[in-house]
Amino acid sequence: MIKLDIVNEVVGRTGITKTKAELAVETVFKSMKDALAKGDRIELRGFGVFNVKPRKTGIGRNPRTGAEVSIPPGKAVRFKPGKELQALS
Repeated sequence: MIKLDIVNEVVGRTGITKTKAELAVETVFKSMKDALAKGDRIELRGFGVFNVKPRKTGIGRNPRTGAEVSIPPGKAVRFKPGKELQALS
């Protein structure tokens, strides 16, 4: 599923115009990105939880040369599915 599919689903279920549906979907995604950028936790009941976790530093290898490469610490977004979402699989 891509963003356009989500927009079309919103249009189909609500009957609003495609332009308004695109704006609504973009607003939701932007709000989620901004919250994660600040390090906030996003909890969507029945769906799951998004949060930002620190990523450890480490040593990797360049597959072409085999040389060791230092991997800097960073942050990674993690998703933990909720009970209802887990029940689908």
